[in-house]
Amino acid sequence: MVADSHPSKKAFAKFMMNRRRMLALGGMTAGAGALAACGSNTGREEQGDGVSLLQWYHEYGEDGTQEAAKGYAADYADANVTVEWIPGDYDAALASGLLTDDAPDVFESHLNRGMVEAGQVVPLDDIIADVIDDIPEGDLLRNTIDGTVYGINMIDDPQYIVYRPSMFEAVGITAPPTTFEELIAIAAELTTGDVKGIDFGAAGGTDRLGQHMINSLGLSFIGADMQAGFNDPRMAEGALQVKQLNDSGSLLLGAPTDWWDPSSMIQGLCAMSWTGLWTMPALIENLGDDIGIFPCPGFVGGTPTVFNGGWATFVNANGKNVDAAKAFTKWLWVDNKEAILDWCLSYGFHIPSRLSLRAEADQLSTGPAAEAVAISEEYGWAENPDWTPAMNTAVNDMLSNIAIEGNDPEAELAKAIETVNTELDGIFG
Repeated sequence: MVADSHPSKKAFAKFMMNRRRMLALGGMTAGAGALAACGSNTGREEQGDGVSLLQWYHEYGEDGTQEAAKGYAADYADANVTVEWIPGDYDAALASGLLTDDAPDVFESHLNRGMVEAGQVVPLDDIIADVIDDIPEGDLLRNTIDGTVYGINMIDDPQYIVYRPSMFEAVGITAPPTTFEELIAIAAELTTGDVKGIDFGAAGGTDRLGQHMINSLGLSFIGADMQAGFNDPRMAEGALQVKQLNDSGSLLLGAPTDWWDPSSMIQGLCAMSWTGLWTMPALIENLGDDIGIFPCPGFVGGTPTVFNGGWATFVNANGKNVDAAKAFTKWLWVDNKEAILDWCLSYGFHIPSRLSLRAEADQLSTGPAAEAVAISEEYGWAENPDWTPAMNTAVNDMLSNIAIEGNDPEAELAKAIETVNTELDGIFG
């Protein structure tokens, strides 16, 4: 998987606290630092003949989402659902938690083959059968292994670059870049003593641009032969472009918060910033109309790209009430259109993972939010569930070693290819 669509964003909560109620659907968002580490019982009487379910969420960053999740659980009449909000390294907590007697019955995560082979998740084809034509193809693919659907996307989170049109106009730039070469030149022109050209995050973009490069060049993470699909010399050329950006002095490094938080853009520390759709309400509140967006520019003659991230919900195959957990999941993430729209639009913006509901998402129908939806549809891609963390690290290390350490591009590409192929051989023999 790539850098998460919606990682834990504690500092972001501070920016969201005062902008609630501007949204048509109300004012809650995923509480991070200011909210309790774990949710508690919904506080209602036992329901559903005493059936109890435990539901886990990672620690979202927008204020109010924890309360929203508890509210959905409290509205469910056929079981007593307890919500727990997991801080810190959610993936590690989930991996260990699923091995205990206190494992969640329903949880959010990202599908990987290991979960299926370990017997940790149950098929959900039956509960989405009636709406399968209403689910975007990318959301189905990312939650499917060997033809079976195991997860249901709750939100779609496109990632892109946001910029200040006023800063562009001040130096005579009339349009955002479409190629990475243009991005490097524009970032340099926008860099002054007080403002950096672009914020790609603490790692200078080396933790995500390798994956965008693969897609930009029309390559694949995993080829049809079940070997690395990006064994192409253009990858080394693209890595040198990222090195050029890192060497240019145009990157905002050492910012108070990382890329997922709009602070740097709001405070005027940079003219452009990597971000995700969830930051749009805070940007609009603080910058008004001075917001523009564009996809990650193309590398080495390639096309622009947008990573469509998101979180999906799963049912624990080893839970005590699997059928009840599936019924709750269907009620909340398949049938409950009001809750789906609330979750996607009231706490930072996300694209509903149902095609029909996107037409009802008024907040995403105009301005830069509408542009985000459009570029996600035109240039978007989603993760492959057979792509493992070790493979992702190999690509990130390749880019970091070239762009930051100055290592030989061809040698680093060969090393990444070898690591990925070794992983794939272990999976598929």
